[in-house]
Formats: sequence, C-alpha cells, structure tokens
Amino acid sequence: MSSKTVTFYFSVLSPWVYFGGPRFHEIVRDAQATVLYRPIDLLRVFRETGGTPLAAMSPARQAFRARERQRWSDWLGMPVNAKPAHHPVDEALAAQLLMAAEDTHGSAVVWPLAQRMLAGVWVHDLDISQASTLAQMARGEGLDGDALLTQADTPAMRTRFDNGTTEAMAAGVFGVPSFVIDGDLHFGQDRLDFVERALRSH
Repeated sequence: MSSKTVTFYFSVLSPWVYFGGPRFHEIVRDAQATVLYRPIDLLRVFRETGGTPLAAMSPARQAFRARERQRWSDWLGMPVNAKPAHHPVDEALAAQLLMAAEDTHGSAVVWPLAQRMLAGVWVHDLDISQASTLAQMARGEGLDGDALLTQADTPAMRTRFDNGTTEAMAAGVFGVPSFVIDGDLHFGQDRLDFVERALRSH
C-alpha cells in the first residue's frame, strides 16, 4: 500500500465535490495514493462551524455562486443545473449507502457511486434522499441496491455517519471538498494544485 494517504471529506450535495472529484481522483491515481473516504453531513457542518447554507445567503452571494458554478461547468465540460429540483435534501441515507458499499465491495466502488449521486442532484434532478432512487443508482453501478440499503438504513450506520462528521470538524473541516494529508487541511476543488503538490512531496 502506498504511504501517501489522503482523507477525503465530502458531501453528495455539493457542486464543488461534483466538479472536483474527477480531477482529485486523477491526482491520487497518478500519485499512487490511498484515499480514505469520509462522507459527511454538510448542513450540520455549516450549522456548527458558522457556515451559511446556499438558500440562506444574500442574493448577491447566491448570484455569484451561480455564476461560478456555470464558469466551472463550462471550463470542465461538466453540465450543471442552475436550480436543481432536489437541493438540499437529507443526505444521510445516501452517505450511509456509500459506507455500506465500501464495507461490502471495497473502496473502489465508493467514488463512482458518489459521482453518480452528485450528477443525480446537479444534472438529472433526482432526489437522493429517496431509497428507491438510491437503489436504482447502486444498480447502475452493478451493485445490489436493495441489499445495500438494508445494510445502510440502520441506527448503527447513522451513528457512524454522525461520528464521521464530528471527526471532520475536529480535523478543521468547515466545507467540502476537504482533503487532509499528514494532518494538513486543504479546502476546495480550486485548491487541488496544492493537494497534488503535497502528494508529490512525499
């Protein structure tokens, strides 16, 4: 196993995770690094660290963020809806499904399924809080969605999700995507150059 490890704190509601995830995974592949996946409750992080959810931002901030989303969409060639129909929603079950998939099939399945969820929110107007939607997404990745949902939808998995969010904030995380390398926090998909540099220095 590579000695280079990145703890990746992310939310399946964030357009910035949607945009940054593919490049991040190219970087870690080229660096032969190991990724520790930590899906977190973004709205809870905002509440507890002084962040502002999108809907509560001033009109000027909302307008600028919308423009930035479109700029990144154009730059990366990744479509995005200006106003997704189901955002924000409770992402707990989706995150727990990712953890169940990793438990059953290993870490390689996590990101393709997470990116499918993100595209579901930001491109296809799907509601990732719905079990039927999540089961279909898992099947789209060749997984047994119903079995994984049974595994995911338990109090123990909810506790694990909550604990992962607490761990993230203890590491200094206040938004996503966040990347921790050797205890050093990098925040934002526009900081991936620094993530790449940190991995190259190992």
